[in-house]
Amino acid sequence: MKCTVNRRAEFSASHRYYLPEWSITKNEEEFGANSFSPGHGHNYVLFISLEGEINKYGMVENLSFIKKIIKQRVIDELNYSCLNNIWQEFSDTLPTTENIARIIWEHLYPHLPITGIKLFEHPKLWAEYRGNDMQATLTTQVHFSAAHRLALPNLSLEENTNIYGKCARVHGHGHNYHLDISVSGNIDVRTGMIVNLVDLQNIINDYVIEPFDHTFLNKDIPYFVQTIPTAENITLYIAQLLEEPIRNLGVVLHKVKLTESPNNSCEIYCS
Repeated sequence: MKCTVNRRAEFSASHRYYLPEWSITKNEEEFGANSFSPGHGHNYVLFISLEGEINKYGMVENLSFIKKIIKQRVIDELNYSCLNNIWQEFSDTLPTTENIARIIWEHLYPHLPITGIKLFEHPKLWAEYRGNDMQATLTTQVHFSAAHRLALPNLSLEENTNIYGKCARVHGHGHNYHLDISVSGNIDVRTGMIVNLVDLQNIINDYVIEPFDHTFLNKDIPYFVQTIPTAENITLYIAQLLEEPIRNLGVVLHKVKLTESPNNSCEIYCS
């Protein structure tokens, strides 16, 4: 029986999105402030997943060996560095979050039975890579605040309360929703991107955040006049709204996760 173990590591580094074959204007148009010299920095958080049989020592792989390899092959080289200059691969393809995850995989794979790399550039942006050539997944997190009421119009307050509990109270209640949008695609061999993050964020803002934020979902969003705005239905509707415009960016919507509260979240996988 296979077992998966996960190891966490951190490093701090700077990077810049800039292609010398492009003009300064084109770089700024494509990468925005990320193109400005001399670059900017992040405190990266890295998760490495490894898989294998549990050996006679009760481990998939010796933990000391895992720590040593990650430290030698990744952390010692990247920590307090300018990523554009530290590894040869980043002279060919820019050190975007998704591309850093891919190159870390390539540096570790010959030494460890890794199955996945998850790299957080910051808590609201991360990438995942699983060794599928140039394919990666990028996730961005946004939030909106909205109110809703869970009640079927053909039922009495008592009947709705039996189904939905306090959520059926007639004046509704509110949440600070956190929304994770994950898209999958191929890393561009030159820019290092699967998608322009500004374009992706603009779509999420136009289709979800602006229409949903500070609304009473049952009354202000036509879809929820007839559909109960449970976390499940909200997540499904957001996925339906985003699928086509995200496809028009050249990537596919992989997953939508809606966190209604620390105790309640919902995920819809689209690919």
